[in-house]
Amino acid sequence: MPQLPQRVWSDEDWEQIQRGYASRDMDEKWDVFVEGDVVFLHRSWTGYGLFAATFARVEGAGWRIVSAVVERDPERYGSTDDAYDCLLLELVIATIVLGEAAPDLRSQLVELTRRRSRSTDAPAGLIQHSVLGLRSDSSPHRSEQ
Repeated sequence: MPQLPQRVWSDEDWEQIQRGYASRDMDEKWDVFVEGDVVFLHRSWTGYGLFAATFARVEGAGWRIVSAVVERDPERYGSTDDAYDCLLLELVIATIVLGEAAPDLRSQLVELTRRRSRSTDAPAGLIQHSVLGLRSDSSPHRSEQ
């Protein structure tokens, strides 16, 4: 991916990211797991891997994505927009794995989606649900890897 999220995740965030996230029902659209320093984001319904992001320790404290790949087979993932992919990668980790509200990222998602579809009247909630799905709040939904 030519564009990467610039966020630095705390050590506590990285510990939680390493536990991943396993979907438990049809409204949850993402499964996330970690092998070493690589975070894999898969669509829960199809099992397709859409992102693989390599994290590295940042001098001082925290973790940052230093490289990432995104699926480009149009039958598996329809995006070819680098800015959208960068945003979606960060948004899934922040909202689905970490359970953050992330209102700024969500607003960016709605804006980019509306611009890409040339539809300014699609409800924000519908856009967010179609891309992110839901997240269960209880810890048993996380994978124990």
